[in-house]
Amino acid sequence: MLTIVTLIISMLLFFVLFFGIGFLLNMLLRMSWVMAILYPLIAIFIIDQVRFVEYFTNSGEALTDLGQRISKLAAADVLILSSGMAGAVLAGIVIRILRKKGYQMF
Repeated sequence: MLTIVTLIISMLLFFVLFFGIGFLLNMLLRMSWVMAILYPLIAIFIIDQVRFVEYFTNSGEALTDLGQRISKLAAADVLILSSGMAGAVLAGIVIRILRKKGYQMF
């Protein structure tokens, strides 16, 4: 059972983790939305238990299994994954604002 404190801490950790990774990737690759584009793939790898190769060899069954797993996610899991996406998107926004204000990063 997930307590409210554990949920809040998990959401904060996912937000900070993906904000940090997204900020670094955006800074190094000089693209503002790298992590926001990659995050859905990372979330799929977290949710799904199908090997990556099966999406190409047995795509129908793999995508059906993915859809079932996504529909069975608990509200807490959706909140945690959403906070990670929010961190990735905010990293892109922050990089764009910093570049607009004249900060040159790498």
